[in-house]
Amino acid sequence: MDILKSFDVDAKTLNRKNKFIVYLKDSEKVVDALNIMEAPIALLEVETIKIDKQMSNKINRQMNCDQANINKTVNASRRMIEDINYIEEEVGLSYLPEKLQQIARIRVENPDASLQEIGEMMVPSLGKSGVNHRLRKISEIAENLRAEEGSK
Repeated sequence: MDILKSFDVDAKTLNRKNKFIVYLKDSEKVVDALNIMEAPIALLEVETIKIDKQMSNKINRQMNCDQANINKTVNASRRMIEDINYIEEEVGLSYLPEKLQQIARIRVENPDASLQEIGEMMVPSLGKSGVNHRLRKISEIAENLRAEEGSK
């Protein structure tokens, strides 16, 4: 432990079955110790393990993020279709302005489409923010109709 400390490698000790074990907690410290010991093969093995773990963690984070985005998109689409169906059942889609009718039909016919894809299906085409704005307007109208229904 003293030798490692002389190289600024902070080692710890553990007493197990009346024997002391010197260990390094951080992988960077293990790399430093192997480098000091001039153990290049072991050093490369540790570095390979570290890289594999980093890549695996990065892939898992990316997949979790992608899955969360997919879930968010699916839930938003489902809620939007519920709002459109509610408007259609209560007052008919003709209650909506023409621009909102068009986007409502496209959303219902394409439940898996992204906002960008919906915008590209519009005539004339519309950007994601425009699609989002119109879909929010439809949700507001549905909420207002629900509130009116609830107050009767």
